Parts: sequence; structure tokens; C-alpha cells
Amino acid sequence: MKFIFKTFLYLALAVGLLQPVNAQTPFTLEQVLKTAKRNNPVLKSEHYNIAIAESDILSAELRPNLVLSNETIQIANSSDFENSTNWGNPENREVLWQLSKTFQIMGQRKNKIDVAQKSAQLSQKEYTEIESDILFEVAEKWNEVWTAQKQLELIKSAKDNIDSLVITNQHRYRNQVITQTDVFRTELLAKQYALQYTTERQELANRKKELQFLMGIQDTIQIDTSEDLGSYGLTSLNELQEQSLAFRSAIQSAKSMVDVSESNIHLQKSMAYPQPEIGVIYNVQHKIPHVGFVASIDLPFFDRNQGEIKKSLIQRDQAEQQLHTLQAQLETEITTAYESHQVQLQNIENYQSVLEQSQTILDNIKYAYLRGGTSIIDFLEAQSSWLETQEEYNDVLEQYRQSHIQLLYVAGLINQLAQ
Repeated sequence: MKFIFKTFLYLALAVGLLQPVNAQTPFTLEQVLKTAKRNNPVLKSEHYNIAIAESDILSAELRPNLVLSNETIQIANSSDFENSTNWGNPENREVLWQLSKTFQIMGQRKNKIDVAQKSAQLSQKEYTEIESDILFEVAEKWNEVWTAQKQLELIKSAKDNIDSLVITNQHRYRNQVITQTDVFRTELLAKQYALQYTTERQELANRKKELQFLMGIQDTIQIDTSEDLGSYGLTSLNELQEQSLAFRSAIQSAKSMVDVSESNIHLQKSMAYPQPEIGVIYNVQHKIPHVGFVASIDLPFFDRNQGEIKKSLIQRDQAEQQLHTLQAQLETEITTAYESHQVQLQNIENYQSVLEQSQTILDNIKYAYLRGGTSIIDFLEAQSSWLETQEEYNDVLEQYRQSHIQLLYVAGLINQLAQ
């Protein structure tokens, strides 16, 4: 029994050691965006602005402090002292204590709180707008990684194809079926593909590192190159325009700015009223205590906060104009992005026949070359044309995916993918 247990334990350990340690699930676009939303270092820094804005609410809720003041008046000349007294005698001085407080009237405190709350909401909207821009940048970088990985896979396929032909031609040359020139030309192309493969591999590594920084992670990542962006529901142009006006963070930020400017108008109008200061007095004169009441108020003959009121009205008009301008701008952006996306989608469909023809030509010429029906020049030209066609198709795919990401961004949907 003990032997069986040890055998089972060793087998379990062996199976565990054989498992891939660095197995990793490829990242989809949605997973990349969610990771960046949690860990992006820029967003972590910008998030503090929300807490800073919320602290202004606390400041606005505070009431004015009590003011304690003292006045002590001493008789200067000793000849004026009371009889038989000296400098330190209380009969030769007057002491006044005053305790007062400023009162906020006409809704001044309420309006301050309202402005602070609206400003905190604006800060949240502005953070969402920054988040949207960062996520758009992340999505673009993810697309660059996708393109670099596809390009690497393409070069590897071409390299493997030529490497196998090099072995075949070397064998054919030994059998005196082809000339040495044919072997050299095949080997030369293989070396070129090997150099290109090394370059593309480094390019992919660089793009991955840039994406890792934007995602705020250290581990090397793999992305899902089989993902279909069509699953991220893009609807009709009219629905996308409606979604943009409803969800786009820039629109929400502009609307919030209008709310802040409206609240600020109420605040500045209330600040046109003076804030009275009311308190009590305790006064000792020649050892005789006196008590009293004190009140002071600014007389608004000249300063009635006219400048700040006018400024607040102009700022409100400016915020409304910015909102209208942004709405018109977004409609244009949605239209152009949607039309570009449709064009790129059509280009992909049209390119399918080109790919098939390119592959058929290469297969036929390779078959003919291996049987002596054509020259190495024809094969190399067909191979070069095939690779060029594949690279052009990858470019079309990249442009299509970029147009899809652009449409998600301008429609305000990219933030929702990171939820």
C-alpha cells in the first residue's frame, strides 16, 4: 500500500510539472479595456481630482468661525493716573472683549454647497472623459499588437514555406535536377525572410510592452487574434447618434458645466447681499464692567458683486454654446466614422477573391516549378506577389478594426465595454 501511495504521488507531481507554467488566456479587447480601467497609472492619478473636488463640498458646508477680539487702552501719562495709583492699576486702563459671528444670508451657504456639489459632479464627468480617451488609446494599441502579431504569423508562414523549399532544392541540386543558382536564389530569399521575421518579432515585443504599460501590468500578454469585433454591437447610424448624445462623456461633461454655471449665477447674485456680523461686548472701564451688543454690515452703495454676476452669466452662455457646438461636432464625427467603417467592411469582403486568386497562383506555380514546368524566377515572383497581397490584406484588416474602434469611441460605447 505504501509503495502504491508513493507511486501515485510521484505521478501526480510529474503531471503537475509537465503542465505549462505560463499558460495564459489570450486577452480580448473587452478584457484589455477592463484591465486598463483598473490599473492604468494615468487614470489612477486623475482619479484623485474627484476626491479633491468632493473636499470642496466639505469646505462649502462649514459655517463662519466665531471672532474673538480684544482692545486694551492704557492711560499714557502718569499725571493722569487716579490718585494714589500706579501704571499697573486697573483704574488706569480700559479693557474691551468682543465675540462676534458673520451670518450668511439670502441662501449664500446653500448656494455655495450647490456649486461645490455640481463641481464635484463635473469632476466626475471630466474623469470619465479622460478615461474614455485613455481607453481609446488602449484599444488602438491593442489593434497595433493584433496587426504586429498577424504580420509575424504571415512572415513565419512564408519563411516556413521557403525553408522547406530550400531543403527540397538542395536535394534536387545533389541529384543534378536544378542548377546551383536556383539553390542560391532560394536560400537568399530564406535568409531575407529570416531577417524580416526577427524584425517583426521585435516589433511585436515593443508593441506588447507599450500595451502592458497602458494596461498597468508587468506580465507579458497574449491577445486573441481570432476575436470578431462585430460582436461589439454597432447598430444603425441614427441609433449610434442617439447613443453618442446619451453616453458620450464629452457631452455629459458639457451638460455638467452648464449646471455648474447655472448654480454659480445663483451664488453670485446671493453674494450681492452683505453679510452682517453680530456679537456681544464685555467692556471694563475703571473697574466698572459694561456689557453690550455689536452689529456691523457693509453698505452696498458701490460693490454689489456686479462683476462676478456678469461673469457668471457670460460663463453660462459660453457653456451652453460649447454644448451646442459639441453636439453638432459629434453628429459629424459619428457620420464620418460610420461611413468609413462601412467602406472598410466592404473592402474586406472584396479582398477575399484577391486572396484566393493569389493563393491559387502560388500553389500552381510551385507545383509546376517542382516538376520542372517553370523557372525559379516565376516561383519567386509568385511568392513575392503572394506575400505582398497578404500584407495588403492585413493592412485592410487593421484599417477596418481601427474604424470599428473609432466608431465605438465617438459613439460613447468604449467606456461601456470596460464596465
